[in-house]
Amino acid sequence: MTKLQNPTKVAFDRVNDNLKEVSSTQKKFYKSLNEVWKTVLLPPMTMKYANTCNLLQHFPLKPLPADHDAMADHPSLINRAIAMHLLREGQFSVASTFIEEAQDTPPHHALYQQLESEDSPSAELDEPMDDDDMDTDGRTSVTASTNDNNDLSSLQSQELQTKFAEMYSILQDLKAHHLGSAIDWARSNSNELEARGSNLEFELSKLQYVWLFKGAAVNGLPEDERNGRSGALAYARQHFGRFQARHSGEIEKLASAMAFAPNLAASPYKSVFSTESAFTDVAASFTREFCSLLGLSAESPLYIAVTAGALALPRLMKYTMAKRAKGTEWTTDNELAFETPLPERMVYHSIFVCPVAKEQTTESNPPMMIPCGHVLGKETLQKLCKGTRFKCPYCPSEGQLKDARQIIL
Repeated sequence: MTKLQNPTKVAFDRVNDNLKEVSSTQKKFYKSLNEVWKTVLLPPMTMKYANTCNLLQHFPLKPLPADHDAMADHPSLINRAIAMHLLREGQFSVASTFIEEAQDTPPHHALYQQLESEDSPSAELDEPMDDDDMDTDGRTSVTASTNDNNDLSSLQSQELQTKFAEMYSILQDLKAHHLGSAIDWARSNSNELEARGSNLEFELSKLQYVWLFKGAAVNGLPEDERNGRSGALAYARQHFGRFQARHSGEIEKLASAMAFAPNLAASPYKSVFSTESAFTDVAASFTREFCSLLGLSAESPLYIAVTAGALALPRLMKYTMAKRAKGTEWTTDNELAFETPLPERMVYHSIFVCPVAKEQTTESNPPMMIPCGHVLGKETLQKLCKGTRFKCPYCPSEGQLKDARQIIL
C-alpha cells in the first residue's frame, strides 16, 4: 500500500498543477477577450464554464456591432456554403451527414444575439436555454431558421453528386494526361459551350494533337500509327474540320509545324507545342466551364470568402484600432472606409459609370447593353426611349427596349 500511495500522490499533485496552469491561462484569455471585445459581456471565467460550448450555451451575449457579425441573421447561407464546398471537394458522405444534421438541428441565433435582458439574474445561467425560451421575434426565430435550411435539401440531389463525381473523375484523367474523357464530355455538351462562346472543346482537341505529335518519347503511348506525327495528322483530319470556321488560323499553325518537326524547339511554333502548364490550364478551363453549366462559380464560394477575409483582416484590424484611438466613426452604410486589397481574380463587381448620366450604376439602375454593343445605365436608357424605341447616343444604331440586356461585370 505504501509503494502504491507515493506514486498516486505524485500523479495527483501533477494533475492539480496542470489544472492550475489551465485555470490561469483561461483567466488571461478572458481578460484579453474583455479588452478587445468590449461590446460583449462575459461572466468571470470559472472552471464550471471553462468549456467553450458551455460558454456559448449558458451565457447570453450582447449583440456585436454589425461590422463584426454581418452573417448573424443568415446562418442558412453559411450552412449552404459549407455543404456546397464539401460537395465540390468530392466529400459526398460528409456533405450528406452535414446536411442532415443541419436540417435536424437548425442554427440558433442565440449564439450571436442577446436572448435575455441585461438584468437577467445570474442564477438562471445554471440551466441551458430551451428553444421555448427564445424570443419569437425576427432576430431569433427558430422557425425562420428551419425554413431557411430547407434550401439545403436541394444539395442532397443524387444528380448533383453524380455530376461532381463525373467532374472529379475527368480531372483525375487530366492530371494523368489522359484527355479522352474530357473531350467526350465537351462534345456531348458542345451546343451549350458554343452558346457561351467557350473554346474548351477546341483547346482539348488542340492539346490532344500536340500530345500525339510529341510521340512516345514524351507521351508514353504505344509507338504505332495512332501516335507520333502520323497519329497527330490522322487525328487532325478526323476532328479539326468542325473547328475550321472559328479556329482556322490556329489549325494552320498546328499543321505548319509538321515542317519543323525535326527542330521544333527552334521553330516559330515552340510556344504552341509547349506542354509545361498546358494540362493545368486546360483543367482549370474545364472546371470553370463544367461549373458554369451547373450555374456555379468555378471556385468554392466558401474558399473565396475565407481567403478574401484573411487578406482583408489585417487592414480591417488596423482601421478598427485607429478608429477606436481617435474616437471617430464611419457613417456611410454598406461601405468601408478603405479598399480591401484583393487579387484581381477575386474582384467580381467592377464599378461602371454610365457615360451619359456620369453616375455609377446600382442594383436599381444596372448597366444595360444595347444591340449595337454600347452600355448605358438603365435609367438613362429609359429616358432615351421614345415609346419602345431608342437611338444610341454614340452611333447611328436604333433599337427597342426589349432588346437591351442587363450585364453583370
